[in-house]
Amino acid sequence: MARDPRYDILFEPIKIGPVTSRNRFYQVPHCDAHGHNMPYGDASHRGVKAEGGWGVICTEQCSIHPTSDAAPYGETRIWDDGHARQLKLLVDTVHKHGALAGIELAHNGYAFSNRMSREIPLAPSSIPVHYNWDPISAREMDHADIKELRRWQVEAAKRAQSVGFDVIYVYAAHGLGIGQFFLSRHTNHRTDEYGGSLENRARLIGEMLEDTLEAVGDKAGVVLRLAVDEMIGDEGITWQEEGQAVVEMYAELPHLWDVNISDWKWDSGVSRFFEEGYQEPYIAFVKQKTTKPVVGVGRFTSPDTMVDQIKRGVLDIIGAARPSIADPFLPKKIEEGRNEDIRECIGCNICVASETIAGRFRCTQNPTAGEEFRRGWHPEKIPEKGSDDGVLIIGAGPAGLEAARALGQRGYDVHLVEARSEVGGRVIRESQLPGLAKWSRVASYRDIQIGKMKNVEVHLNTELTANDVREYGAEVVVCATGSNWRQDGCSHANQHAIPGSDSENVFTPDAIMSGAEVKGPVVVFDDDHYYMATVIAEKLRKEGNEVTIVTPLMELARWGENTLEFEFVMERIHGLDIEVITDHNITNIGGNGVDIVHLYADKGTRTIPCKSTVLVGSRLPNDALYRELAGDPAALEKADIKTLERIGDCLSPGAIQVATHSGHKFARELDAGPQPDVSYKLERINLEHEIAVV
Repeated sequence: MARDPRYDILFEPIKIGPVTSRNRFYQVPHCDAHGHNMPYGDASHRGVKAEGGWGVICTEQCSIHPTSDAAPYGETRIWDDGHARQLKLLVDTVHKHGALAGIELAHNGYAFSNRMSREIPLAPSSIPVHYNWDPISAREMDHADIKELRRWQVEAAKRAQSVGFDVIYVYAAHGLGIGQFFLSRHTNHRTDEYGGSLENRARLIGEMLEDTLEAVGDKAGVVLRLAVDEMIGDEGITWQEEGQAVVEMYAELPHLWDVNISDWKWDSGVSRFFEEGYQEPYIAFVKQKTTKPVVGVGRFTSPDTMVDQIKRGVLDIIGAARPSIADPFLPKKIEEGRNEDIRECIGCNICVASETIAGRFRCTQNPTAGEEFRRGWHPEKIPEKGSDDGVLIIGAGPAGLEAARALGQRGYDVHLVEARSEVGGRVIRESQLPGLAKWSRVASYRDIQIGKMKNVEVHLNTELTANDVREYGAEVVVCATGSNWRQDGCSHANQHAIPGSDSENVFTPDAIMSGAEVKGPVVVFDDDHYYMATVIAEKLRKEGNEVTIVTPLMELARWGENTLEFEFVMERIHGLDIEVITDHNITNIGGNGVDIVHLYADKGTRTIPCKSTVLVGSRLPNDALYRELAGDPAALEKADIKTLERIGDCLSPGAIQVATHSGHKFARELDAGPQPDVSYKLERINLEHEIAVV
């Protein structure tokens, strides 16, 4: 198919100083949890995006010196020529597919405590380290330190240019860049020529820009990544005043402006609280202040929105981090007229959590993210089937849908059987809760793809018994029957049933999502610590109930800190006048209330009056069918069932991302034979030279 001519503007080449991007699709710098420890993984992940049609592919923030050490996070580094040689792998991979390679040179100042290098952090003023509450302060930089910082930037830029980077950054954004810390009144308390007036506070950014431009000459484009608003009011940078003034001050100096709002939780806002294009009110002024091109982000997934941003003069280039992870081939799909095939980012921020927990990179929509090198998975390509076995998948939730889609793509004949009247499982039910509507795309994307496959049949309103399964005639049987929330309250804080949890006035999230009639006042017990308790509480409060949330942790929905939504959740919960009681466990549920006790102080038992209780604890797999089938191997053999597996929540309840990955992994590994103990490639240190210890 040919692309819709309405989108031609997205594919126009655009100059970034001395270099030219083939189109207006730009993967802005973003972390991917590979960093300096896994250069092959990093190169492969970003190389796939270049293959998918993005015009510019950037690194994550790349540390320029040991005084900017983000450990335990794996960020890339360019401290020396050895690091530069590692990054050349990424450059060559990106260039192979015709894209420009960009590098975000970064000094994180007081953001991190340099846990690995053990260097004292640096900042414009003496200030406690920001992240992780480490008990150390950054020291105020003197003029010699500033001179050294400028030298580190220049040397890093030269190293980057020497290995072929086309686009080189000066970084002053996200509450992570030293340039932003000098610029902001919030962190700069100096009284010399680098403090006080805006001109003084902006001085370092101008110097680093000029230094970088001089260092790279006419060989690379130079970008300023600037937070035009810190979202903290007049104490910091605001777009109406100092954000605009800085853009005016340096309007024509960089070759490209990369603009956003700070800090990271604002720039990567979850879809629960932020719509597509939400940064426009803050950054729209920039193009009016400069003739240079402007790139920005806003979780852009719709080509119509992208074109609108360009035609209305908001942006010249469409920036993306999360959408480029969810679908590395988004540009090519638009170019080929396949908009319905776009694997749309749902804004759940599981990718962000990969970084904040210093874990493996992951994406709910794209199960191949982070697996490009170590498992050899490609987001659009998959090996053809290895047999003519028929496949029966029981359950059309996220795991079952992904397994059916991927197996169908491989060429297998697949029957997907669902007991309910629609596909999607937990995704569809949860997407009805406040703020989670975008999550339905996990189901609808896969449903659309399956609908194009003649070799995949979907059967709704069909519940199978073990005997039905054995008589079905499929050689491969996959149980994707999901999970249910526990009624007894067992989870992190309680390993045994909470007394009274079997009462008729006690509900689970499943019951709430199924429309159970709940009478207020309501106590919601959060022992899950992710999103479910707070969205249930929000739903019940908006229905007119008085709601109290009790949690055994010191913070409500603590895991949401990893997805950058914690503060927005707290604002929403308190804005709805929902009472939150932390550090307490429930000891008994009665007809007129729940008894709670403080976990860290002997204050006796306290009773909260309520008519209903919702227990948000843990989930149990719905694996009875699997266990019945697995418990009779002779019957399986008689039925010619060669493979019986369980996937997704039926295997182990987890986040939706775990389910889609589980379904995809099964589809990839079917007919691959026994897997080794370590079933993926490891990146190891090569001890080329003997190290003498004296």
